[in-house]
Amino acid sequence: MQPPESQAVVDPEDLDPARNRLVIGLLMISTFTVILNETLMSVALPRLMTDLEVTANAAQWLTTAFLLTMAVVIPITGYLLQRLPTRTVFLMAMGFFSLGTLICAISPSLIPLVAGRIVQAIGTAIMMPLLMTTMMALVPAESRGKTMGNISVVISVAPAIGPTLSGLILEFFHWRWLFILMMPIALGALSLGYLKLVNVNEAREKTLDLLSVPLSVLGFGGLVYGFSAIGEGHGEGGPIPLWLPLAVGAVFLVLFIWRQLVLGPKDRALLDLRTLGVRVFTVSVIMMGLAMMALFGMIVLLPLFMQSVMGLNTLHSGLLLLPGGLMMGLMSPFVGRMFDRVGARKLVIPGGTIVSAGLWAMTLLKPESSVVMVLIAHLLLSMGLALLFTPLFTSSLGSLPAHLYSHGSAVIGTVQQVSGAAGIAIFVSVMSLRIGDELSGGAEMVQATASGLHAAFTVAASISLLLIVAGFFVRRPPDMQPGAAAHGGH
Repeated sequence: MQPPESQAVVDPEDLDPARNRLVIGLLMISTFTVILNETLMSVALPRLMTDLEVTANAAQWLTTAFLLTMAVVIPITGYLLQRLPTRTVFLMAMGFFSLGTLICAISPSLIPLVAGRIVQAIGTAIMMPLLMTTMMALVPAESRGKTMGNISVVISVAPAIGPTLSGLILEFFHWRWLFILMMPIALGALSLGYLKLVNVNEAREKTLDLLSVPLSVLGFGGLVYGFSAIGEGHGEGGPIPLWLPLAVGAVFLVLFIWRQLVLGPKDRALLDLRTLGVRVFTVSVIMMGLAMMALFGMIVLLPLFMQSVMGLNTLHSGLLLLPGGLMMGLMSPFVGRMFDRVGARKLVIPGGTIVSAGLWAMTLLKPESSVVMVLIAHLLLSMGLALLFTPLFTSSLGSLPAHLYSHGSAVIGTVQQVSGAAGIAIFVSVMSLRIGDELSGGAEMVQATASGLHAAFTVAASISLLLIVAGFFVRRPPDMQPGAAAHGGH
C-alpha cells in the first residue's frame, strides 16, 4: 500500500524547485526561532532572579540545563536522521520545542521553568542538524554556497540579536512574554510542517549502540557542564571542585571516541567519526569551533563591558550590538554567492584576519572609550564572522560522502556547543582571576572589571590568530568547483 504523499520519501530529483524552497524555508524559519530562543535568557536572568526570588547560581541553571541538554542530544541526531523520515524528525523537533515553550510560559517557579528549557533544548538540538542534512540532500553542489549563505543568517544572526530582542521585550513586558511571543511562530511552523513537509531521506533500519549513549551523555555533558560551571561560577567553594566535571567528561569522551572508531566501519556508530578522516571537514570544523568561541565569548563579555565599565543600561547595550548582528545577516547571502564563484580560501583568510582585528581592537577599550569605538570593534568582529561561517559550513559538509551528511551535521553541532561553552568559560575565568588580583591590590571595582575584560579580550584575540593560520588549509570540495580549471586550488 502506497503511503500518503506527505509520508512518502521523495527523491530530490523529483522535487520541483518551489517545493525545495518551501522545505528549506520552513526549516530555516524553525531553526532561526529555536536558536534565537537559545540566547534570549542571557539578558533575562537578573529579572528572573528578582521575580522568582532565586539566587544567581540557581537562575544560571536556565542556561546551563539548556546547554547540557543540547550537548547530550546533538550527538544522537546523526542516528535519528538516518533511522527516521525527515518529516517525523521535524515534527518531533518542533513538537518538543513548542511543548517546552508552553511549559516556560506558564511556569509558576524556577524548577518547572528549567524543565521547560530542557524540553525546548531537545527540539533545538534536533533542528540544526536536520536543516543542514536536508539542505545537502536537496541543493545541487554548485549552488550550495548561495543556500548556505541564507542558512548562515540563521546560525549567526539569531544568537547575535537574541540579547537585543530580550532587552526590548523586558523593557516593556513581563518575562513570560519571552515565551508567549515564541508560541505562535513555533505552532505555525509545526502546523505547516505537518501539512507541507515531505521526506527527502530514505529511512533505514539501524541498530542503536546502547553503550555509546551513556558514554556520549557523560563525555559531552561533563565537558559542557564543567565549562559552564567555570564560566558561571557554579560550585566555587562548594563540595565538588570545578575541574572534576571536566576530568570526568574528558575520560568518557575518550571512551566514546574509541567506541565510535571501532563501530564506524560496521556502520553502527552513534556518531560516525570517519567524518574527521576528511581533512577539509576537520580543518573547517576546527575553524568553526574557534569562530564560535569568539562569537559566544563576545556575547557575554561585550555587554559586561558596556554595563559594568561604561555604565550603559541593558537596553542600550543590547541595541549597540544590533548593527553587528544585522551586518552578519546582510552579508551572509552575498558571501554564499561569492563562495560559489571564488571558493573558500579567498573568504576565510580575510574573514579570520578581520575577526582577529576586531578582537585586538577590543583590547584597546578603556572605561573612557566611546560607544563608537565599541561599535566599530563589534562591527569588525561581525564582518569577519560573516566571511567565515558560510564557507566553513559549506566546505565541511560538501567534502563528505552523502551517507555521512547526517553525522557531519551532528559533529558540527556538537563542536559548536562545546566550543561556545569553552569560550565563555575560558574568557570569564581569565576575567575573574584578573579582577580578583586587581581588587586585592586595592583597585576600584570599575577599574578592576575593565582590567579583567582587557585580559579576556587579549586571550580571545591571541586565540583568533589560529583562525588566520588554519584558513590557509581550507579547500573547496572538488564537486563544488564552478567547472573552470582556474578555480581548482580552492
